[in-house]
Amino acid sequence: MTILRTASAAFAVLFFVALALPQQTASGAANPALRSMERKLQHIDGNADAATPDPTPTVLTEGEVNAYLASGAVRLPRGVQRVRLEGLPGVVNADARVDFDQITQGSRSMNPLLALFSGVHQVQVASHAHGERGVGHVHVDSVSIDGIEVPQIALQYFVDRYLKPKHPELGIDSRFQMPDRIDSAVVGRHQVTLVQR
Repeated sequence: MTILRTASAAFAVLFFVALALPQQTASGAANPALRSMERKLQHIDGNADAATPDPTPTVLTEGEVNAYLASGAVRLPRGVQRVRLEGLPGVVNADARVDFDQITQGSRSMNPLLALFSGVHQVQVASHAHGERGVGHVHVDSVSIDGIEVPQIALQYFVDRYLKPKHPELGIDSRFQMPDRIDSAVVGRHQVTLVQR
């Protein structure tokens, strides 16, 4: 059971996206940040199989996570492209190019609240994220499309109509079981620190 296969795929999970989505073979392995990330993920996977995991923290840097996301090693949700993450203490900021028409494909609404969610746009997501006692927590604070903040009511309606039917575990507030015996995850400045138990 690898860390990348066992967690649920989720755009809102943000900084944990590199941990949460299916792994593929990375290309461009000459990138030192990418190689470092792959080694750390192998360590996490192997450590989870130990009778007593080594609780020494594993620190994933923002550069490593972004190199991994850019490598093609992570299959992003349909319509989500070029994700870039920034970590600050307890906070994750994500920037992505999103094709909303791919996300909403086959489902249309006359609700004017959903008019924001069409076409291809730059999307910024600000959230608080942490993990404790084996459970990851993400609260989406705000979402902006092309620099314009989405009203909370419109965001909730979009999540309920388009994301929850495909990913019922997702929402403005998401909780999920962290894989590979990860007990805690602490987002710091340009890094996340994981402890396995």
